[in-house]
Amino acid sequence: METITRNIEIGRSLRTVYNQWTQFEDFPHFMEGVKSVRQINDKLLQWEAEIAGKTKIWEAEIYEQVPDQVIAWRSTSGTENSGEVRFEAVNPGRTRVALTLNYDPEGFVENLGDFLGLVSARISGDLKRFESYIEGKSPPPEGWRGEIDDGQVQSQTSPTVHPSGP
Repeated sequence: METITRNIEIGRSLRTVYNQWTQFEDFPHFMEGVKSVRQINDKLLQWEAEIAGKTKIWEAEIYEQVPDQVIAWRSTSGTENSGEVRFEAVNPGRTRVALTLNYDPEGFVENLGDFLGLVSARISGDLKRFESYIEGKSPPPEGWRGEIDDGQVQSQTSPTVHPSGP
């Protein structure tokens, strides 16, 4: 199992950054190779991505989620991976995002890509594209603010509805 850890600081508030990250179905807008993410329920996602020229589909379970702090996941089928993303306020208008990805390259091409640092470069690029994506959005989205602990949904908080303005 390989591990990649990357950090980025984003010029938006902690709540705004966290809320955008919970919009999983938006991931194809900034994650290279991700064709789709479908949220099945509060803690289960179905992914489709192109990895080393092959389409891969897998399901991932969010087993820990604390608003404005952390989202952690693990695959439950298909391509083996797990990880977490942590959120930390640097100041009221700036947030640090720390992403850790654990994955198991399959076959010669994926292992070669891993050796050459292609996965690491893709993750860094994804975070930079996320930064551009969220800094260019107005108004920012409201996200799911529920909690998941040890794979169990503990609370379900509906997003705040903001009236549309000019």
